[in-house]
Amino acid sequence: MKRFDYRILIGAALILGGVLMLLDTTGVIKGASDFFWAGVLAIGAGIFLFWFFSDPSKWWAAIPGFTLAGMAGSALLLDRLGWGGLAFLGGIGVGFWAVYIRQPAKWWAIIPGGVLLTLGFTSALTDAFNIIETGGVFFVGLGLTFLLVALLAKMKWGYIPAAVLLMLGFFLGTPFAGLLQYAWIGILLIAGVVLVISAARSK
Repeated sequence: MKRFDYRILIGAALILGGVLMLLDTTGVIKGASDFFWAGVLAIGAGIFLFWFFSDPSKWWAAIPGFTLAGMAGSALLLDRLGWGGLAFLGGIGVGFWAVYIRQPAKWWAIIPGGVLLTLGFTSALTDAFNIIETGGVFFVGLGLTFLLVALLAKMKWGYIPAAVLLMLGFFLGTPFAGLLQYAWIGILLIAGVVLVISAARSK
């Protein structure tokens, strides 16, 4: 029995893609090529995710897998609704979170995972809801990311950037934004007093 030639399947896919792009270019079916590219990206995502879920040593496959899945969702529909940025950036972020869930020793994955999900949400707020002032949301998301680093990975240093970023998010996301300059003054004064007192005690 003759073995199936994979080139036939690839050739058929290319022909289908060419037909869909022609229909899109001529205006017969608007956006038809998006379905082709979404399908290609989805197949690629499926391959990487299969490796990730079937072989624990291939933890890295979660990042391209979820990234391609997000790109497929963006190309298919979400980009038209203003959720394309969330699908793409959020997909990469979910990939890093999957790495951490699979191997908690790789706690560093929490940081890019949280940052990219934050960027995805702020992009969705801007594109889908036309909210321009997203600075508060951005800093709150970053603060929560470092808070999770401190809580999940037991990294106590994470509390410091978490506190600073959450404070920035609070001031930028509320009517108290004008008080931010006074908050910085207070931080500098308190830090200076603490250093002076600690130096005096050491002597």
